Amino acid sequence: MIKNISMLAVTLACTGCASVMNDSMHPVKVETKTQTGQLVTGAECKMTNDYGTFTVKSGDTTQVRRSSKDLDIVCRDPQNPDANARAISRANSGMWGNIIIGGGIGAIIDHNKGTAYTYPTWIQLVFGQTLIFDRTAEKEGQPTIGAQPADSTPAANSAAGQVVSAK
Repeated sequence: MIKNISMLAVTLACTGCASVMNDSMHPVKVETKTQTGQLVTGAECKMTNDYGTFTVKSGDTTQVRRSSKDLDIVCRDPQNPDANARAISRANSGMWGNIIIGGGIGAIIDHNKGTAYTYPTWIQLVFGQTLIFDRTAEKEGQPTIGAQPADSTPAANSAAGQVVSAK
């Protein structure tokens, strides 16, 4: 009986683990570069997920709402073609803590609130390209490396840019 009560107390204490460990907002630094690699500051960037649209000037960091959905990004500069990107949302340690410790209810709550997920924290978009940024490629103190979409033909990049900027 005492064992059951103890297990129940531990389970209840761990529910919503990511909510306790992580704020609902997450910092993302956005930079833009030309195709030759020159940094461009001040471009207007819009980041969109299922919780809304967040704006930032390239070179700055802003807070975005955590979500299980990917973050679509479009940066515009009058001197360059649009830079498009998608930042992949990945489960963070709070979600895994819920699952491992047995807080299944907490995992569901954190999933629904988005607090169980994290985006890459530093990304560099390239004008005229569509890139995908995945937190699994993130290295401490460095921008996350962007990858071309699987189908990287010019027509696919154009279509992907339309999808990314359509939100």
